[in-house]
Amino acid sequence: MTRIIAYIDGFNLYHAIDSLGKPHLKWLDLWALSHSIARANETIQAVNYFSAFATWLPAGHLRHREYVKALEHKGVTCLMGHFKSKARTCKQCSASWVQHEEKETDVHIAARLVADAYENRFERAVLITADSDLAPALNIIKAAFPKKELFVAAPPGRYNHARSLNIKLEITQGRLAKCLLPETALDATGVPLFQRPQSYTPPRTK
Repeated sequence: MTRIIAYIDGFNLYHAIDSLGKPHLKWLDLWALSHSIARANETIQAVNYFSAFATWLPAGHLRHREYVKALEHKGVTCLMGHFKSKARTCKQCSASWVQHEEKETDVHIAARLVADAYENRFERAVLITADSDLAPALNIIKAAFPKKELFVAAPPGRYNHARSLNIKLEITQGRLAKCLLPETALDATGVPLFQRPQSYTPPRTK
């Protein structure tokens, strides 16, 4: 069996789904999504999710924590970075605000990809992103391991955002809709392990 590892750029995928205006698709089972991209002769070694908690947004932070708990229950490895706060001032009106920048995610993805390639953990890597900053890491792997396959799948609507990644697939809304997490799961004592946020409830089918 061919071994594959999936690497998911969390915010790149999240913002692409957010643009669809269908919030229920955010409650996405990344293991199931990776399995939908896997071929018949392949076995998934790991699914890695890279993101960070926006702790200054209470409601969003709570939803994100529930999502991470649900992903971990499904076997996804969640690798969380952080945000850095910067004070900004408008030169024209002198208005000031705090800007939050996600740090480490693309570097973390690149480092994990290269390390896994050198440690021979996969024959095919599935990367879900449209961030062209990851192109150098892919080029390093291609040069060092020409027999390893690098398969980049773009989030919905982002196929043309990063041509340097040589994107092979754009994930469709239909694929997402088939790969949603359950509303909840219970532990051995009947206590919920996670709970789908109400705002992510799928629309009723007619």
